Amino acid sequence: MKMKKSNTESHEPQTFRDTLGKPRKVAEFQKDEHIYCQGDAAKNVMYIQKGNVKFSVVSSTGKVAVVAMLGPSDFFGEGCMAGQSLRMGTATAITPTTLLAIDKNELLGMLRTRDKLSDSFVEFMLSHKNRVEEALIDQLFNSSEKRLARALLVLGRYGKVQHQLLDELPTISQETLSEIIGTTRSRVNFFMNKFRKLGFIEYHNRKIKINKSLLTFVLDE
Repeated sequence: MKMKKSNTESHEPQTFRDTLGKPRKVAEFQKDEHIYCQGDAAKNVMYIQKGNVKFSVVSSTGKVAVVAMLGPSDFFGEGCMAGQSLRMGTATAITPTTLLAIDKNELLGMLRTRDKLSDSFVEFMLSHKNRVEEALIDQLFNSSEKRLARALLVLGRYGKVQHQLLDELPTISQETLSEIIGTTRSRVNFFMNKFRKLGFIEYHNRKIKINKSLLTFVLDE
């Protein structure tokens, strides 16, 4: 993984400053740029400052599945802390993304000595576990229409901050959405038009705004 350094200093809390107290340099990735690829050496954990990342896995037969979507304040690549020597999937920026890369051994030391960081990391891991279980249930039992609705809510960061939604979704293509939910682009386009007509979403200058009625649709059995 080639990390492009930004000249902008990190504005993260003290928990993300190095032992000398100097701000860390951040890495920036453009839309559709790989952060790391399946099979790469796993040596560090990523923390997203801004932007959005998808995590995908390729099977031995070449089938690609998107298994997670991540956004600001999320960690990823944490498998290296549990003994993974190689990346189990590919992390790709789906919008312009800025992140911090923290060496796994350094992070382990920080977790032992910095309570605030430790609490945040544990909270994320528990939340991530829940999201993985929900995504699995989603794939097994829900229609592609409901999977799309749930994907939009995840992109809107529903449940991250006092159950509020972002005013606008990150700009993401229908091709990417089709990969995330495992259907065709034409089906995504059909459902997006349906959601707009039902008032679940709105378009403003090519930006998408989610209304809370979409959540009701997802929860409705």
